[in-house]
Amino acid sequence: MQEQINIDAIKINFDTQGLWVLNIAIAIIMFGVALGISIDDFKRLLKSPKIVFVGVVSQFILLPAVTFLAILMLEPHPSFALGMMLIAACPGGNVSNFFSKMAAGNAALSVSLTAFATLICIVMTPFNLQFWGSLYPPTNEILKTVELNSVDILKLVSLILGIPLFFGMHIKHYHSLMAEKIEKVLKPLSMLVFIALIFIAFSQNLDVFFNHIHHVAMLVIFHNIFAYILGYYTAKSFGLNQRDTKTIAMETGIQNGGLGLLLIFGFFDGLGGMALLAAFWGIWDVFSGLLLATYWGRKSQQ
Repeated sequence: MQEQINIDAIKINFDTQGLWVLNIAIAIIMFGVALGISIDDFKRLLKSPKIVFVGVVSQFILLPAVTFLAILMLEPHPSFALGMMLIAACPGGNVSNFFSKMAAGNAALSVSLTAFATLICIVMTPFNLQFWGSLYPPTNEILKTVELNSVDILKLVSLILGIPLFFGMHIKHYHSLMAEKIEKVLKPLSMLVFIALIFIAFSQNLDVFFNHIHHVAMLVIFHNIFAYILGYYTAKSFGLNQRDTKTIAMETGIQNGGLGLLLIFGFFDGLGGMALLAAFWGIWDVFSGLLLATYWGRKSQQ
């Protein structure tokens, strides 16, 4: 049930300069990931169309659809609901590659799916947000009050994810040794910068988080755990092996919360409920992914 709280009046302090830093951090992270992606990764996926189909269905069709059904049942505050829809519409988080490797999953498949998901999210992320958001009256009312232009979202996602992906793969293809050297430094450094940025934003809003985090904590935890379960059993139902199943689960459960925050501050003026939910998701899914990857990794060694 909706609570009588003025969630949307909450303002998370994240100025224009911070937004630009977040833009750059996400672009650098994507560039670092792209330096490890080759044309062969896509060729590998083309040889396994079933895996591509399962990954796309799980992440871009089932997760948004099931999220919508969960919202109908739980009836969260409208801005929380739209935040859940946005997270479900985002591509997988880049740390999913690291966690898949930790979990003794298929790391090569994880990298390939991340690359493919990044490509199609340029279209699928704005489509899913607009489509599912417009079907639920409370979130549709929010969408009517903001200047949500699908073309502008498409441009932003292309700029932040598409262009770094293109140039990273270009360097990987034509200057592979250079790409390997840059990747060794850039990938861990960019992740540290991104995590530091999240915690800096968190530290600047301690009062907001401590006073209101209980409103989104259970929603995020439920949503995240359900995403892992959805990815795992979707892959199982299509007969994928255990390594690929764990990878699909990671790709579905780890969503790009950083991109979600970027869209929230870029198009929704940092709408309190959405920003609070996405910020907690960005912290929580790293924690949950680490726990799950550690459990699966140890289990595979037994």
